[in-house]
Amino acid sequence: MYRDNYIKALRSELLEIVADELTPIAIRYNYSEVPLEGNIKWRPQVLLLGNYSSGKSTLINDFLGAKVQNTGQAPTDDSFTVITYDHSQPPEAPIQVSETRDGKFLLSNPEYPFETLKKHGQRFASHFRYKKVNSPFLKNLAIIDTPGMLDSISERDRGYDYQEVIGDLAQIADLVLVLFDPHKAGTVREAHTSLRDTLPARTFEDRVLFVLNRIDECSSLIDLLRVYGTLCWNLSQITGRKDIPMIHLTYSKQEALKSNNLQDSNYLKFLQNQRDDLKKAVLKAPCFRLDNLATFIETHAERIAHMLEALISFRKRARKFSFKSFGIALLASLGAAATAFLLSIIAPTFSGMPLLQRAIAAVAIGLTSMIFWSFYFRKTFYNRFYRKTLKQIDNLTTLENQTRRDCWETIRNTVLLFLSNSNGKYPIGDLRHDYRKVWKVYEKGSKEIREALSELNEISPEDEEEFFKNRLELNGFKEDDSLHVQSVQDFV
Repeated sequence: MYRDNYIKALRSELLEIVADELTPIAIRYNYSEVPLEGNIKWRPQVLLLGNYSSGKSTLINDFLGAKVQNTGQAPTDDSFTVITYDHSQPPEAPIQVSETRDGKFLLSNPEYPFETLKKHGQRFASHFRYKKVNSPFLKNLAIIDTPGMLDSISERDRGYDYQEVIGDLAQIADLVLVLFDPHKAGTVREAHTSLRDTLPARTFEDRVLFVLNRIDECSSLIDLLRVYGTLCWNLSQITGRKDIPMIHLTYSKQEALKSNNLQDSNYLKFLQNQRDDLKKAVLKAPCFRLDNLATFIETHAERIAHMLEALISFRKRARKFSFKSFGIALLASLGAAATAFLLSIIAPTFSGMPLLQRAIAAVAIGLTSMIFWSFYFRKTFYNRFYRKTLKQIDNLTTLENQTRRDCWETIRNTVLLFLSNSNGKYPIGDLRHDYRKVWKVYEKGSKEIREALSELNEISPEDEEEFFKNRLELNGFKEDDSLHVQSVQDFV
């Protein structure tokens, strides 16, 4: 009871940090088009990726306990499908799809974290769906099924950028399952691109689980070992990792019985079907939500701070260039005025002109030079400086280690876009204020969040009631508040 309320308070605090401290700055500098908290305020999500024949739909149906997704050897569904829980159905009702909506419902509803997907266009929206299912498996999470990955297909064929969509979904998912089947063990081109480029750039390694599915279709144990070895080799080549991650070996008993594979594949009795282990791992996704929220804050605070650091660096260089060019122009104008005054003294033509008039004429020439510089040369010189700086934009920030280089890679285009849109002219005072605010969230805020999560994990069961009760009282929560909390999974 008290633990649930404490987790609720902690999650609310994390969302407030994002909404109050990070989102306004992220939108102001074009880091994000929509509020950042929109990506994390909904329930935990599990993303399924795989070849068109890897058994994603069958796995989902097994988990949910009913036929929710169509299955088949050939591609049967080319849509991204968000599957979530229907609370309106009574517990005794048979498990079934109770509601289906199109993609526009999800893309335009601020309650769901999919507003950023609008950028992928109408063709993607027509391949985006929403299903409600009254399966107990979905009480605390949502599943996102994806179109099967193919070998020779391009953005023109699909009508949208498949890898960009995968990346956006992986970024908000708490767990990503990547499924392979014995017939195409990691050789499909889209899978290669996803594992090599998309997933490493948009999510973390510990959130990705690899699954070799449909192992009952291997003709023998030797055949299975060959497939497993091929998959390990392909993963090592694609990811560049020498330590191969754990690969879950699974198959559907129901489908195996239908195709009589259990009798033909006697070697299966020597192996453990890790279907249940995989199911437990998926059900733990809500438990990762608090830690993922903390990582979300750390990651975006670090990236925004790095972006602002680069923008501050540009303004400093622009100001230094302006002072330098102004100084040169001033010296040139003074030189022009002095030369004109000396010529007026030396030249016989001006011998009858009073000294004061000569001085005034010299000053006028100097002012004319400054005005001419202000309206023509200053803009020309600045534009040259501006274009040169954009070409050498990597020089705006220090990249002394891999962490800084990885961070810069994610924000480099954002910095370029902001500088292009603003022509490099923006107030540096506001920039510094925003930088200090974001850096405080990154340094102090993330540290306090990690300490709270550490306390949450280390508290013993016998001490937790007193601990959480004291913490809630310090934060102004009342004991009656717990009546509104059902379980920890509702809030993590």
